[in-house]
Amino acid sequence: MSEPKRSFGQIARMRSGRYQARYTGPDGVRHTAPTTFEDKEAAALWLRNERVLLESPETWEPPKARAARVRGLTFGIYARTWIERRPVKPRTRAHYAALVEQHLIPTFGEMPLAHITPDTVTRWHALMGPSRPTLRAHAYGLLRTILADAERDELIARNPCHIRGAGNSKRVHKIKPATLAELEALVGAMPERLRAMTLLAAWCAMRFGELAELRRSDIDLTRGVIRVRRAVTRVHGETIVGTPKSDAGTRDIAVPPHLLPLLREHLAEHVDPAPDALLFPGTGGRHLAPSTLYGRKATTTRQGWGFYEARAVAGREDLRWHDLRHSGAVLAAAAGASLAELMGRLGHSTAGAALRYQHVAENRDAVIARRLSELAEGEAL
Repeated sequence: MSEPKRSFGQIARMRSGRYQARYTGPDGVRHTAPTTFEDKEAAALWLRNERVLLESPETWEPPKARAARVRGLTFGIYARTWIERRPVKPRTRAHYAALVEQHLIPTFGEMPLAHITPDTVTRWHALMGPSRPTLRAHAYGLLRTILADAERDELIARNPCHIRGAGNSKRVHKIKPATLAELEALVGAMPERLRAMTLLAAWCAMRFGELAELRRSDIDLTRGVIRVRRAVTRVHGETIVGTPKSDAGTRDIAVPPHLLPLLREHLAEHVDPAPDALLFPGTGGRHLAPSTLYGRKATTTRQGWGFYEARAVAGREDLRWHDLRHSGAVLAAAAGASLAELMGRLGHSTAGAALRYQHVAENRDAVIARRLSELAEGEAL
């Protein structure tokens, strides 16, 4: 049964209940979609896409010829090419590649793109299981994004990823900000050359990669400002220096005044005089490795050192290095930072995380509501 006449193409309902779409091409031949559709809206969407293609008649080709050309294109080939062409940071590219190779290729790698159905995706998602919700959410989100681009590239008629909420996961690690007393104990137990780094991670809410790439020329003690222009990442053992995590990550951070004497002392005692000297160098003057920062946990036979030992001394063995950034964000919010100021200080391009820090700060003890430097009065950090 055919529907009323359309401005472009025709849609007909078949006896099976599915819908068929067709149109007359520039070659004067009536062309039918290479597949049928579950509903009329999907068929209409296919016709709209075909009409866009007809705007460039010199590159247009019949739908079935197009389908035959891409029929052998597997998910594995497309996904790997997608990763290579994606304009992302090296660490993000490595993360995508690991998700694809370890969690998507085993199921979808040899499948032609057009053969991946909602049922296939649902079964794969169920088999991943709920034991690692963040990993499963990341893998599903990447699969959905890759197939969305395949749909835009007209390699598939419709993205088969339709599991509601599958790309989101609840935070498994509940962050408990460090108190001022815990922070003082933590800093005091850190190796002397890493104490300033620990303070900046907390009070200035800086990322590890930003701190590890800081150089003498990035510090303006006169204005009390740290200029964040670069960050370092490690990908497959290779150290890569690039821009910060996002455009918003390129920023100037005002240092709380009570830290300036400590920062000045660190520059004098632990940093080479050259302008490009690293503030917190690792072995041989190279970039500090995370393993060097973390050190090792104490056992019955050997002494611990580094961040592992310091957090044990502070009674916070649950604390991760990145949690210091969270602590600093909460302190800034408690000191009265607005949403826009938090975003600027943290280098966030969206308001979501900053809002979370403001919400947490509302429930902090009243003493934390004082300004950052006032909070430090009487504290020997």
